Amino acid sequence: MSTTMILLHIAGFVALLLWGIRMVETGIVQAYGSELRHFLSIAIKNRWKAFAAGLGITALLQSSTATGLMTASFLASGVMELVPALAVILGANVGTTLIVQVLTFDIAAVAPIFVLGGFIAYNRGGKTRTRDLGRVAIGVGILLLALHLIVGTIGPIEKTAPTRELFATITGDPVINVILAALLTWASYSSVAVVLLVMSLSAAHIVTPAAALALVLGANLGNVIPQFLGTSQSGSARRLALGNLIVRGLGTVAAIPLLPRIAEWLAQFEGNPAREAADFHTLFNVVLAVVFIGLLDPLAKLCIKLIPAKSITDDPGTPRYISSAELAMPSVALASASREVLRMVDVIERMLQAFLAAIKDDDRKQIDAIAEMDDTVDDLHNALKLYLTEISRNDKLSEPESRRCADILAFTINLEHIGDILEKSLSELAEKKIKNNLTFSAEGFNEISNMLRQILEDLRLAVSVFMTSNVRDARALMQAKTAMRDLEWKATQNHLDRLRAKRAESIETSSLHIDIVRDLKRITGHITSVAYPLLAEKGELLPSRLLDKDDEAFVTLAAGKGD
Repeated sequence: MSTTMILLHIAGFVALLLWGIRMVETGIVQAYGSELRHFLSIAIKNRWKAFAAGLGITALLQSSTATGLMTASFLASGVMELVPALAVILGANVGTTLIVQVLTFDIAAVAPIFVLGGFIAYNRGGKTRTRDLGRVAIGVGILLLALHLIVGTIGPIEKTAPTRELFATITGDPVINVILAALLTWASYSSVAVVLLVMSLSAAHIVTPAAALALVLGANLGNVIPQFLGTSQSGSARRLALGNLIVRGLGTVAAIPLLPRIAEWLAQFEGNPAREAADFHTLFNVVLAVVFIGLLDPLAKLCIKLIPAKSITDDPGTPRYISSAELAMPSVALASASREVLRMVDVIERMLQAFLAAIKDDDRKQIDAIAEMDDTVDDLHNALKLYLTEISRNDKLSEPESRRCADILAFTINLEHIGDILEKSLSELAEKKIKNNLTFSAEGFNEISNMLRQILEDLRLAVSVFMTSNVRDARALMQAKTAMRDLEWKATQNHLDRLRAKRAESIETSSLHIDIVRDLKRITGHITSVAYPLLAEKGELLPSRLLDKDDEAFVTLAAGKGD
């Protein structure tokens, strides 16, 4: 087999390994995600409990990155302090080494058993959790199979001179080794996968023991990168990532000069090069935990000093009210989600005002602002969608709470659609108006302005319906939809009259005017949708139109008393 084909096979099998790890992680999260978050939330007062929680959760998830992002969300929401959060990360770093230790033993023969058992559980499991655990078992089987294939592919490399020379060149310098492994870990989002690959290379004597240890160091260092990037602009979460980077960075710098001696020392206890890499991986993280568990207070102060509060610009797209710690209490979690939705409403309101300013003053800065605010709406929408999905999985959710969860999600989705209309359609129309130096007629601009003002009023009324479930406001909101339809029709007819009168401004802006009016009507449809569930629940909504309470026939029909 050529060197190119060998490398291609290795890349494919590593991808299979990553997929197996991913299946294990997602299966555990789906099966026990709420319990894990609750477990983490109650272990935040004591650094030792926090350390144990980080170790245990990561041992199950096999992803210190997932544990780090979970901890970062607690920290950003104010539920957790920085010191216990750093303790969780120390525990997570140790926890991620456990699966590596297990996989140093030759257990590939049981891979088919895991896959078969997982397949049966996934397809025939009556309960969702059984299916999720079946997914975990399949993931473990795929992981073991991938390792077996990697080892089988790497074995012949020892006899292939070009490939050996390639790896010898790449891994000749310890600093290059660290950088290379760090980049591979960043790209794969899995230090476990990179360490397992290093173990396979070491077992086949493709890399020297010292080079294998340097690659392990790089995998540990590279594991911090996705954690840092995943914190976005949250200042408190960036401090957590910085603390982890300081711990791993100092450990890496201190270990690099000692790698030859450490390799010789490990060789005295282990005759297996793969186990030497695995033991060093565990030893490195245990030593860092022992050294830094008592230094977390000064480390936290250093992180706060390096990223002071005054230099932190809170990302408006970062949720402020929802917290994973509240998932065990659905009523509290739903109330927090509702508060977060109101932030989306505020952003949508500013986007509407920015659009009006853009077409009134030909201000391109307003168009840029709309794009930025739409990113905020998208971020909040994604966070709320995941949060509400977690709430809906709670077995203790009552029927009213389940309906409320669905209503919040529906309103959130409609707000996100409004943001898309403003950013992808209306902003482009405003840009076209500015670029071509076009001017609406006075009458046309007033019609658009009136529609925008009406939309802002409808949006506030929709908030009232969303928060209070007031039936009278819901009926008023539905009537506002009819009123907007009339405004749209009149604006279109008036525009056509101006075209027939050959008004220059109307001719130039004809397509812009009609498209804007159409989009504003679409926005109203998304706003008024919040009234549908309430009116349907109260029996005041017919398939074709709003029920007129004065019409006895419709009352009878809605109550199910008709023939």
